[in-house]
Amino acid sequence: MSNIVEMYTDGACRGNPGKGGWGVLLRFGDIEKLLHGGVANTTNNRMELTAVIKGLGALKRSCRVLVTTDSKYVLEGFTQWMPNWKRRNWRTANKSPVLNVDLWQQLDELVALHQVDWEWVKGHSGHPGNEQADALANLGIDELG
Repeated sequence: MSNIVEMYTDGACRGNPGKGGWGVLLRFGDIEKLLHGGVANTTNNRMELTAVIKGLGALKRSCRVLVTTDSKYVLEGFTQWMPNWKRRNWRTANKSPVLNVDLWQQLDELVALHQVDWEWVKGHSGHPGNEQADALANLGIDELG
């Protein structure tokens, strides 16, 4: 996987909604970059999406990227639900507006710049990349004070 950027993402929230954080571990060969941040009042799903957006946004050129997430919301939202949302002008099957549409649209634009594959891992199961992303997301919350 040496020609692939590995990206591990996680979002966290204390209270939902509540204080939230996002974390990203980017790895390309031996090079690692750690990113994190926090938001005072948000939801867990927004933080999960923000992590992927911040990770892809940090890439300087078009890349092959393997995004590893513990969020089925992000994974299924992008790979399964989004084509129908777009076809229905960002509406769900029952015609209500898609939640977090601002973030889904940003993610859609960023993914279009890269060759992205998706991988889901069970959260808090000892996966090293996921555990590091989780720690970064919690650091984002801690730094809010």
